[in-house]
Amino acid sequence: MEKPFWHLPVLAQEVSTFLAPRPGGVYVDATVGGGGHAEMIARAIAPDGVLVGIARDRVALAAAEKRLRETGIGFFLVHENFAHLRAILDSLGLEVIQGILFDLGVSSPQLDDPARGFGYREDAPLDMRMDREQPLTARQLVNEAPEEELARIIREYGEDRWAERIASFIVRYRRKRPIETTGELAEIVKAAIPARARRKGPHPARRTFQALRIAVNDELGSLARGLVAAVESLSPGGRIVVISFHSLEDRLVKGEFVRRARGCRCPEDLPVCRCGGPQLRILTKKPLTPTGEELAVNPRARSAKLRAAEKLGLGREGEKY
Repeated sequence: MEKPFWHLPVLAQEVSTFLAPRPGGVYVDATVGGGGHAEMIARAIAPDGVLVGIARDRVALAAAEKRLRETGIGFFLVHENFAHLRAILDSLGLEVIQGILFDLGVSSPQLDDPARGFGYREDAPLDMRMDREQPLTARQLVNEAPEEELARIIREYGEDRWAERIASFIVRYRRKRPIETTGELAEIVKAAIPARARRKGPHPARRTFQALRIAVNDELGSLARGLVAAVESLSPGGRIVVISFHSLEDRLVKGEFVRRARGCRCPEDLPVCRCGGPQLRILTKKPLTPTGEELAVNPRARSAKLRAAEKLGLGREGEKY
């Protein structure tokens, strides 16, 4: 039986401030989840605004629909990867948007449901799919990927110094029998990491599980494509707000914002500028993080970082930037 999907929005006040949703606008919540942020945006753009909510999880979409129906605004909910944002907007007949929010990572309902296979504290089938309709699972990746590929995934996405050793232990174990559950995998990773390195810090399997989840769901590749589509789809003066939860995401967002805020992005050997100059104005010099008050209510928000930017052109009040 599916557990109720409830979304406690992270950095809600900061999202409201930097996204600055206005009545009658068209806004996208690219990671609608249970609809916490989406409901807040919907009430701000009522009565004539339009909200597009995107999620890879149908359970989340059902929860968001119930929540948004109470706001009375027009909305579209789409079961899709936000990497395909431009195609989604085209299919809905929406050319430009006034704002977009990305709240990245796995939601609490997904983490708390052992059947989804994201966690290492309970024994469950290895899954880790945000979209349960996609074919690739963590079980398939762990049992079929070459040792070198597993090591690369754990090293790059988990930033784990023991990546090669963990990968070798996984391959050695699976030669005897397939790795079926999160509990099995957690024990394999624990055995691979020397005892002295396990005495302090988080669970030894945390980085490996993060890495596999990122790989299974192509999280960084999707984010890179989604950011490009978002900037291209924003109207002048439109805002983009991104909440990330680990350094790889935050670095990617920061890099994309900085690149698009530069004066000219053309190759150095191009004699004439063809890129049109800067596209964004960065609104957050440093990422915003949760207050102590928020962390007391929602400890899982502790690693959240918010960055925001505005599309250049004719601004929100008609002025040029």
